[in-house]
Amino acid sequence: MEPIEINAGTHYLRQFRADDRLDDRPALLTALPESVRTHADATAYIEARAAGWRDDDHYTWAVAELTTGTLIGEVRLELDDATAHLTAWTHPDARRQGVAATAVSTVLRFGFGALDLSRVDAVCAEDDAAAVALAHRCGFSRDGSAEGQVHWSVTPV
Repeated sequence: MEPIEINAGTHYLRQFRADDRLDDRPALLTALPESVRTHADATAYIEARAAGWRDDDHYTWAVAELTTGTLIGEVRLELDDATAHLTAWTHPDARRQGVAATAVSTVLRFGFGALDLSRVDAVCAEDDAAAVALAHRCGFSRDGSAEGQVHWSVTPV
């Protein structure tokens, strides 16, 4: 599938970029210092997300500020037949502003509508209050927990 941009109202969801018009690599270095340590790591991160669209096994959106295009987060759906696993993060400068809730809700609508998914799962640390609140806010139900991780799922309404 070709990458799909989605207008989420206050933000838009787009493909990650590293070109002469827009470069997400500096924001990745700031937002993900434990896994994206170098410019080359950031380039590889962006290339891996593009490969997911080409291979139709995962779809990833860069969450961008509406007017500047600045990267402020990410939402990813890893596909498994009619279900998917969702992951998301928000840049430290954009936290506590509803960015993740807007982006996740938008991607869920896309997944249940355009992709005809029957269920989306997510996992977060039991002590991650922000992630737990996000799951509740986006309609996920708690399925259980194990080893400090909470398992969530949501189905189409």
